[in-house]
Amino acid sequence: MKIGQGVDVHAFGDGSFVVLGGVTIPFERGLVAHSDGDVVLHALCDALLGAAGLGDIGRHFPPDDPAWCDIDSRILLRKVNDMLREEGLSLSNADITVVAEAPRLSMHIGEMREYISADLEVTAAQVNIKATTTEHLGFTGRGEGIAAFAVVLLND
Repeated sequence: MKIGQGVDVHAFGDGSFVVLGGVTIPFERGLVAHSDGDVVLHALCDALLGAAGLGDIGRHFPPDDPAWCDIDSRILLRKVNDMLREEGLSLSNADITVVAEAPRLSMHIGEMREYISADLEVTAAQVNIKATTTEHLGFTGRGEGIAAFAVVLLND
């Protein structure tokens, strides 16, 4: 078994929606990013790559490469899953925490789990997602951005 962890943060900027866990959520602002800014999937990709000893998301999908500009992060997650399969690895389970004062995420978590489990070819029971706030402390508490943390266990 192999354990990995990942973290991602994006600041709020102009826009009318955020993408989290592959789900487009209407919101008064967007996230500033080279891709779609999906902190959930970026943290998860980093955790998966780290557990496999394959570096990080920036190594495989560099932000200065125009090929990844505005890309749907579900595509990145599927590419990472392909890399895992090539190494003979599969997901045992993932636990993801999203830190944000807004938007409210509880009604979107089920759909996020469905997308992630489909992209990783596992059951939704193998993917856990939680949302929390920082009680108005720090950059997330001031509404400046969103953070996500992921921990994974891989089997070979």
